[in-house]
Amino acid sequence: LAVVVDNRDGTGAIVKIYISGPMSNMPNNNVPAFNKATKALRKKGYRVINPAELDKGEPCRSWEDCLRRDIRHLTNCTDIATLPGWKKSRGANLEIYIGRALSFAVHPVGYYLKRRKK
Repeated sequence: LAVVVDNRDGTGAIVKIYISGPMSNMPNNNVPAFNKATKALRKKGYRVINPAELDKGEPCRSWEDCLRRDIRHLTNCTDIATLPGWKKSRGANLEIYIGRALSFAVHPVGYYLKRRKK
């Protein structure tokens, strides 16, 4: 059981971060980078959606199925934290496009780690 301290934005709304970055054609699907970012953000008190964790609970058969699942989770977030290399990822570019269309804040993971203190 983990205790999560919710960070809030300037309006008092809870910040829920979706991690976006390259997975396809990366060693081990870049899972270590996703997990490292998730651990650091949760330590700061953020609520985090990690697509690599979704793969464990909701495995998919195709890239398209994974994208559908991930977008469903993305739309329940308020922010997107990007990993290095996201600009070269087709899926991450789609996630960022959707997030920006929904007025989400989009910043590198490091921004969130420096911005908030637990």
